[in-house]
Amino acid sequence: MVIAGAVLALAIIIAIMVYRHQCLLRDRAAMMRDAMRHRDFSFKLPVKGLLFGERALQKALNEMGHDIEKLEAHNEVESWQRLTRVLTHEIMNVMAPIQSISQAYLQDPDVKGTPYEEGLQAIHDSSSGLAVFVSNYRKMTQLQEPVMKDIECGTFFNGIMTLYPELQWNISLPSGFMLHADEDLLRQVFINLVKNAKEADAKSIGIKYMDSSLHISNDGHVIPDDVAREIFIPFFTTKTGGSGIGLSLSRQVLMSQGFLLSLSEHPSPGYNVTFILEW
Repeated sequence: MVIAGAVLALAIIIAIMVYRHQCLLRDRAAMMRDAMRHRDFSFKLPVKGLLFGERALQKALNEMGHDIEKLEAHNEVESWQRLTRVLTHEIMNVMAPIQSISQAYLQDPDVKGTPYEEGLQAIHDSSSGLAVFVSNYRKMTQLQEPVMKDIECGTFFNGIMTLYPELQWNISLPSGFMLHADEDLLRQVFINLVKNAKEADAKSIGIKYMDSSLHISNDGHVIPDDVAREIFIPFFTTKTGGSGIGLSLSRQVLMSQGFLLSLSEHPSPGYNVTFILEW
């Protein structure tokens, strides 16, 4: 009788444990489903408390989510590059003769000093300005081939810090930490991130290594959710006079070297904005 009661109690305990474990797996499935529906492929769910097979499956799903995010970013970049090539080509085909013809008429003695001169000058100036504008966007489709090498990050970031002595820097990297990248292109990316932070009234910059990634944070203005969804789209900008190519170009530069640049939904403690550089 006692043995039967003990067996029954053990069976109930096991049943409760199995039920709780199944509830845990159900909640995980719901979280991943919601992440997929919202196109958030950066989910990384913990593996603690899982059986060895479930742990291996969760690790695979975490890695798959990261791979999907990189693939989606790569496809998005390629689509914008193709669109930019077509648009800039067609616009320049139209603007070149307008510039040439208006310039020729401006040099005509019969036009100088007449009411037509002012109008032709406005046409020429506008077409020239548009040509410069389009030329800047061509940079997005004419990236230089990266020259990869090992970069000692302590020395690298000291060089960036020297350019912005007015900022407070908090850098936390493993001793002798290296990145395999194009040093000049990588410098352009970090200068752009710091420049954007300064324009958002940041006073402090934080760079931290975490989970095979660099977290680049600042205490500038918080980026609203509706803006955060658009910041890597070419031509999108909230700045007066901004070009809208800085972050999209930075992402392309990094992707050409095997990295992914993204905006974290959860900034590092003490900061308002955190970008993540993953490899």
